[in-house]
Amino acid sequence: MIQVTTRDVMEKFDLELVSGQEGIGRYITTSDISRPGLEMAGYFTHYPSNRVQLLGKTELSFFEMLPATDRRDRMMKLCAQNTPAIIISRELEVPQELINASEENHVPVLKTKLTTTQFSSRLTNFLESKLAPTTAIHGVLVDIYGIGVLLLGKSGVGKSETALELVKKGHRLVADDCVEIRQESENMLIGSPPPLLEHLLEIRGIGIIDIMTLFGASAVRPYKRITLIIELENWDPDKTYDRLGLDEEKMRIIDTDLTKLTIPVQPGRNVSVIIEVAAMNYRLKKMGVNAAQEFSRRLDDMIASNDEIMDDF
Repeated sequence: MIQVTTRDVMEKFDLELVSGQEGIGRYITTSDISRPGLEMAGYFTHYPSNRVQLLGKTELSFFEMLPATDRRDRMMKLCAQNTPAIIISRELEVPQELINASEENHVPVLKTKLTTTQFSSRLTNFLESKLAPTTAIHGVLVDIYGIGVLLLGKSGVGKSETALELVKKGHRLVADDCVEIRQESENMLIGSPPPLLEHLLEIRGIGIIDIMTLFGASAVRPYKRITLIIELENWDPDKTYDRLGLDEEKMRIIDTDLTKLTIPVQPGRNVSVIIEVAAMNYRLKKMGVNAAQEFSRRLDDMIASNDEIMDDF
């Protein structure tokens, strides 16, 4: 599990450390950011102390209006035991009361040149990406016509060989063997390779090959949103496979349901071409063009027409 510390945020956004250096190793556990306006007014009943606290011009200008005794009390409460950091925007002057409280409670106080809104947006995006739920799946992820296709199947069914053929056709490899998946937002799964396997593909009989070295930088990409799952399995003569495409199977990864197709593999079937067509057909369906439903409608119309003719007799 990826963990984010205050030090990571400081280095990512080039923040200036003002005080509380002993606490820069604190963990940030939520992507939510707090702007403690009510807390500046003295209301700490529901203070979200586990969030990064962001102070801007509004909060600090109000703070300057408070009596000296209240100012020290507010900052001591703001620097709670589990507060990961307090960040001052616009490079505003840090109140001495905040510096004293941060040193006493070891809460890092940082400064940024950005405005409050700009920094809040960037920090939220960074934390949501880093703290997103993650999992790892044995498979191959390929970008086919802009569609992130996750190939699944038992070991030896030909996932990597199919990916190699797709790369030769001009598509892009994202990950082979192990796909790390994180849910960055609702219904959005992003797949990427482990750092050790980046750009690499394993072909039995040849070994490990570097796709970027062999086919160029355009043959790989570091991550891709997963929208379609295709499972490859050896042809089973006793199994009935979908021939119309009216029934849509789903597979859940983390908290997202994705469309899943099962393609039987046997000698003579060009699997890479079938996967290409599956990706294009998936895109057409998302655009409102469904060949299976259109065929079913035509068939129903033909049956209804024949029934009317028979009724005339």
